[in-house]
Amino acid sequence: MMNAIAAVSARWGIGKNNDLLFHIREDMRRFRTLTAGGAVLMGRKTLDSLPGGRPLPQRRNIVITRNPHFTREGVEIIHSIPEALRLAGELEDVWVIGGGEIYAALLPNCKRCYITRVSADPPFDAAFPDLDRLPNWRLLDAGEPKTEDGLSYRFTEYINENL
Repeated sequence: MMNAIAAVSARWGIGKNNDLLFHIREDMRRFRTLTAGGAVLMGRKTLDSLPGGRPLPQRRNIVITRNPHFTREGVEIIHSIPEALRLAGELEDVWVIGGGEIYAALLPNCKRCYITRVSADPPFDAAFPDLDRLPNWRLLDAGEPKTEDGLSYRFTEYINENL
């Protein structure tokens, strides 16, 4: 099963200049807990944005890139969305972790989205699709309000009713 996970701003922004908009410790812990032991599926720029550009430990790291010559130690390279879908169909626990283009392309095939909704609206150049406006997505859990370092947020969960 494929799911997506992201932290988004009030207008569904996820990043600026190839960096996350928010660095919330509890959100990072949640991300590690949910994705550990599974496969993470990401674009090449998302891989580059990880600490040291290195793959995430305790996960199978799969990177989608159009560059046929791209290699990086510790990651599996694929070159298309159909290839990603074929591979995801063979795996039990797949997490789409960005960036914006990858989320948009794979979202129809995700069963659930685990979204940290942050009540802030900084400028962004990468976004997650607005699940509140997509007809087949329903908010399953709105989460309890939390605050860290002056940021208010909620851990929410959406379900794709088409799957």
